[in-house]
Amino acid sequence: MIKVLIADDQALLRGGLRAILDAEDDIDVVAEAEDGAAAVDEALRVHPDVVLMDIRMPRLDGLEATKRLLASGSRARVLVITTFDRDEYVFRALRAGASGFLLKSASGEALASAVRTVARGESLLDPAITTRLIEHFLARPDLDASLAARLDGLTAREREVLVLLARGMSNAEMGRELFLSDTTVKSHVTRVLGKLGVASRVQAVVVAYETGLVRPGATTPAA
Repeated sequence: MIKVLIADDQALLRGGLRAILDAEDDIDVVAEAEDGAAAVDEALRVHPDVVLMDIRMPRLDGLEATKRLLASGSRARVLVITTFDRDEYVFRALRAGASGFLLKSASGEALASAVRTVARGESLLDPAITTRLIEHFLARPDLDASLAARLDGLTAREREVLVLLARGMSNAEMGRELFLSDTTVKSHVTRVLGKLGVASRVQAVVVAYETGLVRPGATTPAA
């Protein structure tokens, strides 16, 4: 059973999310929180597998709550729920270690699927939404060039894998693209995360864009 904590300052939205998830046989909403501080406290109390984290909340926003929760050593995975056009903190939440994000307009089926994906230890990288988000925040001239050194330890193949990750590809899709087995792709992804010093595929994608390996809107590595 996947244990979920819902953190959102809108009671009606929390109720709607709970109703959707509690209808699933393999998901159990174990707690709710109306702000970020309560979310951290509740997560440390009930030890959920997944925290659905809103960004804009009173007392402590979802970004700081995510940082504090992950810094506490909690094994909960954070899934940011957001309205893309308004939440300018989402990108920073991903950098802080959130496992992915989902638009509040998503269907109930998509929500349940996202929770299962994150609970499995995977990152939610919907190609369309992820591309929009990253392009929105990175189509600017202030990328940190000093991060480029983090790519030095990657082999040519690992760079290819990182580029495909940034395009939102799943392991199966990368395998077809590179003519590799699923096991080999998983090994490459694991090595990429280790060499970059990041904990998730989402954070690896952020590094790919921040270092300029991939440019917003491009489908091939930057020259």
